Amino acid sequence: MSQSPTTITPRTRRLITAILLLSAFVSLASQTMMVTALPVIEHELHVSLNAVQWLTTGYTLIIGIVTPLSSNMYDKFTNRHVFLWTIGAFIIGTTIGCLATNFYSLLLARLIQAAASGMLMSFQMTTMISIYPIEKRGSILGLSSLVISTAPAIGPTLAGFILQVLPWRWLFISVLPFMMLVFIIGYFKLQNFSTPREIKIDYLSVFVSLIGSSLALGSLTVFELNLAAGWAMLVSGLIIIALFVHRQLHLTNPMLKVQIFKYSSFRLMTLVGIFAFMILLGTEQLIPIFTENVLGMGSFASGLILLPGAICNGLAASYIGRLYDQYGPKWLIITGGFLMIVASYPLITLSSRSSVLVLTIAYAVRMVGNAFVFSPALSEAFSALSQSENSHGTALNNTLRQVAGAVSVTMLVVISGIPQNPVAGIRLSMWITVILIFLMLITFGHYLSISKRR
Repeated sequence: MSQSPTTITPRTRRLITAILLLSAFVSLASQTMMVTALPVIEHELHVSLNAVQWLTTGYTLIIGIVTPLSSNMYDKFTNRHVFLWTIGAFIIGTTIGCLATNFYSLLLARLIQAAASGMLMSFQMTTMISIYPIEKRGSILGLSSLVISTAPAIGPTLAGFILQVLPWRWLFISVLPFMMLVFIIGYFKLQNFSTPREIKIDYLSVFVSLIGSSLALGSLTVFELNLAAGWAMLVSGLIIIALFVHRQLHLTNPMLKVQIFKYSSFRLMTLVGIFAFMILLGTEQLIPIFTENVLGMGSFASGLILLPGAICNGLAASYIGRLYDQYGPKWLIITGGFLMIVASYPLITLSSRSSVLVLTIAYAVRMVGNAFVFSPALSEAFSALSQSENSHGTALNNTLRQVAGAVSVTMLVVISGIPQNPVAGIRLSMWITVILIFLMLITFGHYLSISKRR
């Protein structure tokens, strides 16, 4: 039987929230933990760098492909079934990773993990929106954005620490007990609070979505190898995605309700959140490249530079959600944009003599600014959606954010390699992140002007 937010007890809410946030944190940290291990695996399993990069690239691609399917799963099955099957799949993938003896079994493990992770992120956001009253939405999505932004940043540091003393398989072994604990608690304690609907899954939409997403996302890695093939895949993928969107607009029960883009709050604030996420991932990727290639630091030490920023981001995100519930998004996002711009100066003036302390502080300030933007943008994006539209909103929001994140990392890394001088390359890429900040603020300004006219 479906329950409204007012009939779910506070104790049940706290339990569900704890289970969802723990599982989401573990899955998102797992996504980036492998970054630090790539050179180790490349050497131990005797595979090329291009091949071993698929352990991270493939993970991102699968999340982008699977996430659009999550709205149908949430509508068709109970929350309990979706959660247990998703966590069960993640456990299977992690177990395969623990036992992997060659590159292909390791890749299979990562792809299974990614499929579960894509489902889990949308499930986590949809569920938390559904079980809390609307006046608490900012606070609860603040906790969600805490996990979304903090877990990927902490992943490489945790992995670096583990790899200092243990083999790479411990990146899987260390994750397994947490997910098994989540499964056991969920099995015995998680109640059903959603009612499945008799919906007919449009398998043509599923097929078209998979093909279009695969081509568009896959082109990001092909660009580095063959420019013409990359463009061909990207254009073909975008055309197929356009056909997918056209089909959704004419279905009675669409796989994804793309009609929710008619809400200016969802359309524009999702875009604001996407810009913030692109800046976050891009900066997070560029700083280790600079410290390792220019300053000659190791991967573990480079990861430690990111750690204070990740902690500051998490602490800020948990508090900013409550501020959004009281005051709305306006001054929070403007403040966040200002902090991100201020923190940009040390990043666009990097040199081989740059202070590690200044770099750490600049990154931490930019991460705090990001928290001021990301959490309110996420909450405001869902402000006009009905309860039945939340699962479609989370699927679209997560998909677009993952795709934009992958585009941002690939674009900035490629741009950083254009100049012969690595310092000049990093500076150029950091300037791109500054442009993204201004685009983010312009988009938010447009949203405010539309809101005033109503």
